[in-house]
Amino acid sequence: MEVFKIEGGTRLKGEVIPQGAKNEALQILCAVLLTPEKITINNIPDIIDINKLIKLLGNMGVKIEKLGHGSYTFQSDEVNVGYLETEAFKKEGGSLRGSIMIVGPLLARFGKGYIPKPGGDKIGRRRLDTHFEGFINLGAKFRYNREDHFYGVEAPDGLTGADMLLDEASVTGTANIVMAAVLAKGTTTVYNAACEPYLQQLCKMLNSMGAKITGVGSNLLTIEGVEKLGGCTHRILPDMIEIGSWIGLAAMTQSEITIKNVSWENLGVIPTVFRKLGITLEKRGDDIYIPEHKDGYEVKTDIDGSILTIADAPWPGFTPDLLSIVLVVATQAKGDVLIHQKMFESRLFFVDKLIDMGAKIMLCDPHRAVVMGHNFESILKATTMSSPDIRAGISLLIAALSAKGTSTIHNIDQIDRGYERIDERLRALGAKIVRENL
Repeated sequence: MEVFKIEGGTRLKGEVIPQGAKNEALQILCAVLLTPEKITINNIPDIIDINKLIKLLGNMGVKIEKLGHGSYTFQSDEVNVGYLETEAFKKEGGSLRGSIMIVGPLLARFGKGYIPKPGGDKIGRRRLDTHFEGFINLGAKFRYNREDHFYGVEAPDGLTGADMLLDEASVTGTANIVMAAVLAKGTTTVYNAACEPYLQQLCKMLNSMGAKITGVGSNLLTIEGVEKLGGCTHRILPDMIEIGSWIGLAAMTQSEITIKNVSWENLGVIPTVFRKLGITLEKRGDDIYIPEHKDGYEVKTDIDGSILTIADAPWPGFTPDLLSIVLVVATQAKGDVLIHQKMFESRLFFVDKLIDMGAKIMLCDPHRAVVMGHNFESILKATTMSSPDIRAGISLLIAALSAKGTSTIHNIDQIDRGYERIDERLRALGAKIVRENL
């Protein structure tokens, strides 16, 4: 078992290049199943969750060639659909949340798709109803084996376009339905569709393969089914969640950091939210420059003087994946912040670890926490802790880097699931962090 040992209190300096977007890569990699032709994908992050999905595709018969760091070709001309009903697949597919998105492409192209109950972060209930209701609307028959938690959808005569209103703007649900609909007969409209940049990227990739999707970037997608799709070359966006993590880390450790090539036009309100916390960040071309915050950062209140509330919302609202980072950064701000996590009921439970480090946080209920900032007058103290999920894990790592003393973080596989070589990249900025085997 590996752990991180972090000696905190060191100011960092330098440049970082964000990795490719994890959440986009999960969708894009599943889309390779839609065509027998070769697809080239660049800027794939080298992280546990993505590598698991690539291995899963290989076990299904997809031909995979690594061209260089982050660049691969995929060819799905000899997919072994029978592998989906093996015990090996049930074990492998169940360990990865993103594996749910292979169902749409398989259903569209081969008339059937199966998946065990997916794993992933333990952050509360994550329903799959949107996915399967969408497939049923397209004409698929659904079945579920309660004994081994195995889902299946079948449409031996193919799918037929339909009009649907999603019960929630699920990103993975929208992606799955879109991938199923591109090969359906007729036209499909999807209202209340997710419109995150990563979903837009998927639609742009599918259109470059020959799909006919309009309304990209809005919450109303229209998909005119086609008979087949071809190959393409696609580049994954930089990871907005990692970019937000670097912004938070720079402010919390009072460090001077430049984040390179961030794709500003795809960051939405992320820079605005950090500025509300009093964090200075400058746009320099397509880079973000964060200066040393020697005098700290002061929270901006609402116009009427009320306490600042930061809440998650579907795009173009603030992404829930950055609320954990915002919460930890607020512990050293000047002023108070109410954090409202609407989507997941277990995502704020890591705050007890920050309280142990000396943070002033009041957990109101599973969804809300009030953070009373220290303004760097009381530095967090080092401790031993365990990472409960990807985003809480990086938040605890940021806290440890700012704390006085040496901290130990267990269960760092959770961090490695979403962040590529994070310890190496931190050391390049001057951080005192080592990975040790226990």
